[in-house]
Amino acid sequence: MKGNILDIEGKKIKQIELPKFFGEEVKLDLIRKILEIKKTKQPYGPSPVAGNQHSASGKLKHHRHVWKSQYGRGMSRVPRKQMSRRGSNFNWVGATVPNTRGGRRAHPPKVFSMFDEGKINKKELRIGIISALSATASGKWIEKRYFSIKEEPKNFPIITESKISTLKTKELLSSIKKILGENLFEIAIKKKEVRSGKSKMRGRRFKSNLGLLIVVGEGEKLKTTAFDVVSAKRLGIKDLADGNPGRLTIYTEKAIENLTKKYGENKK
Repeated sequence: MKGNILDIEGKKIKQIELPKFFGEEVKLDLIRKILEIKKTKQPYGPSPVAGNQHSASGKLKHHRHVWKSQYGRGMSRVPRKQMSRRGSNFNWVGATVPNTRGGRRAHPPKVFSMFDEGKINKKELRIGIISALSATASGKWIEKRYFSIKEEPKNFPIITESKISTLKTKELLSSIKKILGENLFEIAIKKKEVRSGKSKMRGRRFKSNLGLLIVVGEGEKLKTTAFDVVSAKRLGIKDLADGNPGRLTIYTEKAIENLTKKYGENKK
């Protein structure tokens, strides 16, 4: 399987032999299984001292001949805090326990139960990442992911010379436009817009697309907010296949070398 390396103007420089993982079968069930395990949940719960920040200590006494006894008054044994006093008469208000105003919650959410403990086998994870890499090299999977693409795109995966990692933002945008073309460039740009409807009042004000992913090699750095940039060393399945396999991806020549060293051998 051959692949073209493009310069920053989008012109072919040379041709290389692509690593075998770009031609592997895309195992959608395995990708979805790994993504489900890797989901994260923000732990939440009340303050540990909520409902205990007052001076209601213990239950009221209900036997005779003791100070502050509630004997014979028909008062329940709910912990109470003293609001005012006139001689031996007290104005009490229930506190601390869940059935009182401002008291503790009865069964609050437990933070320790929200930590994700899902595990995945190393071999399964490896095969899943290889499947996700393979989907980025398949026009069929890319067309399936992006509904605005009307015909199956060709010449994937897109590999560029490492010079692209040295470009500034304006030059980078111009270069990406030449490499991808008008139609794919519209998909590549990250867009953020205000959501319509009432959900924007409920913590979901904005919605955004993932846009293009640029995979750079070891020692290469690219600073931009227009696209997602990740090194080949840290490349994960959430970068490649979050939502669906076949994310629009550009690899640098150095990144392909690094990925070949990591996933080139067909260890199953």
